[in-house]
Amino acid sequence: MDGIPCLWMRGGTSKGAYFLASDLPTERAALDDILLRVMGSPDANQIDGIGGADPLTSKVAILSPSTRDDADVDYWFLQVFPDRPLVSDAQGCGNILAGVGPAAIERGLVAATGAETRVRIHMVNTGEVASATIQTPGGRVRYDGDAAIDGVPGTHAPIPLMFDDVSGSMCGTLLPTGHEADEIDGVACTLIDNGMPCIVMRADAFGLSGVETRAELEANAALKERVEAIRLKAGHLMTLGDVSEKSVPKMFLVSCDADGAALMTRCFIPHRVHATVGVFAAITVATAATLRGSPAHEVAQLPEGTSVRVAHPGGAAEVLLERDDAGRVTRTGTLRTARKLFDGMVFPRA
Repeated sequence: MDGIPCLWMRGGTSKGAYFLASDLPTERAALDDILLRVMGSPDANQIDGIGGADPLTSKVAILSPSTRDDADVDYWFLQVFPDRPLVSDAQGCGNILAGVGPAAIERGLVAATGAETRVRIHMVNTGEVASATIQTPGGRVRYDGDAAIDGVPGTHAPIPLMFDDVSGSMCGTLLPTGHEADEIDGVACTLIDNGMPCIVMRADAFGLSGVETRAELEANAALKERVEAIRLKAGHLMTLGDVSEKSVPKMFLVSCDADGAALMTRCFIPHRVHATVGVFAAITVATAATLRGSPAHEVAQLPEGTSVRVAHPGGAAEVLLERDDAGRVTRTGTLRTARKLFDGMVFPRA
């Protein structure tokens, strides 16, 4: 098979393959087949593809000229499961989103406009528009800089991402049940969607401290079974239907952070434990912390101002929450970085 033009990038705390839609099949079954073969799935090691044997490194962004007047580029995110023959567009990805602006400029979909270029991105999965500011001195994307994000070594050029309204991105409303907390299987849960459908629960409701390692949580079969049982029931309550084969909702265990972040998190995505935390998931769990009836609010230490730090196994993510006089979250944002890793041709396995 001929190679396919591919830009491999780190976006935030994830890595993925960035393609132009014009270089890929339009028929969904053929597209899924190509992407599985590109990544080397299904195989837990993805040894015969470019996937990194982890959901965080088995992601795809498909870019095309925008179909909307209020955006510059369309971005369709696809999660390629490492160990299953499954490609899902059931969610967006805010980390891979960080690489969309640079990739769109690299591929000529958006022209650099000066020292900085604002790229308006239509997130096809959810229908919202994000705004990314990319450093482009001399008309070229700059990747080096002084910005640091936890979970990524070194420093890079900052990429501010802002979202005007991602509430109800997939569930139709911020709180699909209308409640700040629901009880499922004896556990208080906030079912919430502010850019990512999530279920937020206290870690101590499961007899946990909330600072367990990824390995400890993934080795706890009883915990995983209980968490998944709650997820399957909540999927119907969140209007997502049968989520047994879906990558949403994400499952959050939250606790108080001893080092001063707003709260500590452990996130099942949904069957593996995230090494850090996704952008929209962090925004959503931070939003839950502002709701007085939420389990997240019970353990949160919310700071004054708009910056909220969400702790995770690799450090903390900075989330920006703008609220109205009633305390409702009205606008969100985050600071990410991205880096071009390689640009060339990828060859799907035969």
